[in-house]
Amino acid sequence: MTLDLLIPFGILLALVVFLIYSRSKFEKDVVNIYEEKFEQWKENTDLGEQNKKPCKELVGIIYKEEYNITVELLDESVRRNLQQGKYKIKDK
Repeated sequence: MTLDLLIPFGILLALVVFLIYSRSKFEKDVVNIYEEKFEQWKENTDLGEQNKKPCKELVGIIYKEEYNITVELLDESVRRNLQQGKYKIKDK
């Protein structure tokens, strides 16, 4: 009687062990494939360098005192551009 129940439980146990092993092997294979694809993508992409826009930089402050406008420069490298009139006025 005990032998009758031992055979199905043995088969069930072997099946569970096999399924756990095959699932873990499959997961490792999938992770390895994705890691390889990610490394290939990092080597072949230049997205960070192509779409990089220059950021805004604070180089001066503009004050209005009665009827006079005063520009206080924080960075002297833009003085030439201001003197030549190379700037844009942007309304908000």
